[in-house]
Amino acid sequence: MHRHNRLIAVTAALLALCLAGSINANVVDNFELLDQRGYAHELYYLSDASAVVLMAHASSCQEAQHAAGALENLAETYSTKGVEVRLINSSLDDDRATIRAAMEAEENGLAVLIDDTQLIGESLEFWQAGEALVIDPTTWRTVYRGDIDGVTASLDAILGGVPVPSSIELQQGCTVSFPEQELRSSHANISYTDTIAPLLIEKCLACHRPGGIGPWVMSDHTMVLGFSLMMREVVRTQRMPPWHADPHHGNFKNDRSLSVEEKQTLVHWIEAGAPRGEGVDPLADFVHDWPEWGLGTPDVVLDIPTQVVPASGVVDYQYPTVTNPLDHDVWVRAADILPGDRAALHHVITTFRPPGQGSGRSRFGGRGSGGLGGYVPGSTGSVYPENTGRLLPARSTIRLQMHYTPYGRETTDNSQLGIYLHKEPPLHRLGGTTLINFRFRIPPHTKAHTAKAERVFKDDVLVYSLLPHSHYRGKASNFVAFYPNGEEEILLSVPNYDFNWQTTYRLETPKFLPAGTRLVHSTTWDNSSQNPANPDPNKEVRWGQQSWAEMLFGSVTYRTLTDTDRESVAAD
Repeated sequence: MHRHNRLIAVTAALLALCLAGSINANVVDNFELLDQRGYAHELYYLSDASAVVLMAHASSCQEAQHAAGALENLAETYSTKGVEVRLINSSLDDDRATIRAAMEAEENGLAVLIDDTQLIGESLEFWQAGEALVIDPTTWRTVYRGDIDGVTASLDAILGGVPVPSSIELQQGCTVSFPEQELRSSHANISYTDTIAPLLIEKCLACHRPGGIGPWVMSDHTMVLGFSLMMREVVRTQRMPPWHADPHHGNFKNDRSLSVEEKQTLVHWIEAGAPRGEGVDPLADFVHDWPEWGLGTPDVVLDIPTQVVPASGVVDYQYPTVTNPLDHDVWVRAADILPGDRAALHHVITTFRPPGQGSGRSRFGGRGSGGLGGYVPGSTGSVYPENTGRLLPARSTIRLQMHYTPYGRETTDNSQLGIYLHKEPPLHRLGGTTLINFRFRIPPHTKAHTAKAERVFKDDVLVYSLLPHSHYRGKASNFVAFYPNGEEEILLSVPNYDFNWQTTYRLETPKFLPAGTRLVHSTTWDNSSQNPANPDPNKEVRWGQQSWAEMLFGSVTYRTLTDTDRESVAAD
């Protein structure tokens, strides 16, 4: 197997070397950016369009603002003909607030995609604001580049199936500064040893290691070179590292994202050919004793009853139980699931009940005395906030909701539950709630359908984490707090939800919600054929536990504040 992987890597490396020089602006590579309203836009999602128009934008450039107004009129004219129009803002002088204000002042409703890394503007060669591109989605080639005045003729030619007229030189515009483009010749000097490899070790190696969940191992430079063009693609499309929260709303302890500078450095190094350079190979020399349990050895390890997963078909949710073997009540500070077969185990949700309280199960894991945590791909265990815990009664029954997805061969899953205990009772009992909507109906062939669930908190609470959950059609999700004083705040926005990565977003600073706060959780689904994960765009979709049905499920971890807590919060 090792020799096979090396052969793949070497072959891919040769391909990467051949293709590195072919990255150009004539064929527009895929990308994803957020717009001024926080919505995500992926270029290749527009493959069903008859044509795509992109125009460079800068809010301080009057000529570009005027061209944007003309482009909005054009978008309205061609809206029934399948033409998609977007603005791209790579200006270092702009941010989301200035762009939104400028567009609102002009009463222009076009989406402005914010290129904060400048990587997209560089690859599109957008040196002047107001310059327009017309792209043929059947080939993703640029068929027109130039002044807005030539776009109409180009679109008419594409729609009519005739050759596109020659480009018209941009008459008026403002220069967009791309500092890194001016330093392009120096990108080959970016150090793999000192810069790239340490970045990959910090951000990627936890998954891309032997035994990790990544599909390939970052074992050395040769492997990285072989997958470098794929790495460029997944960074440009925001698929890797797997972090989907909008950075404009909230700071999170478990943020896995790359910074703007890290994205620029990695992509520029790849575009320079991913050179090895001088020095040692930190990836090849990296030695780390990856623990079997990510949180360390648990205080209590419980074997979950063996589950047999067939090679194919639908596996009903399994609800095995285990009994807490301890004869005394304990306070839990963390919990983790060690999967027996990571490929088959999709998720685990735990709940527990004291002895004699009953054994019924709910539609989503149970409404018993509480939960210990769970497992989803990429999770690193459930560590409770400092000075908090959950009380696990002696001899209580722990019920596990286990979801399996067959992958082509029969397998046996022998997962384990690890429980970590406080030595002394914590200061605070940790609580939680769920925001669920069972009554939605998603129409077929709908690219964006939104529903909501909400809860009003009767007491002052401190929120620690938020988890949005939906299935294959999940597109976006958020949590918005509506305060008693009339103000509102987005606590979490996930504009590009990915079913494969169901992240619990742990707030860097717990959020205080005063009594009377209404917390609204929204989910948007994509039930169209443009969603590559959609099982069937022809069906109306309702609530269901299997992944081809849908869910609107938001989990909130919090604790209720005492009088002493309120005084402390007020002091802060």
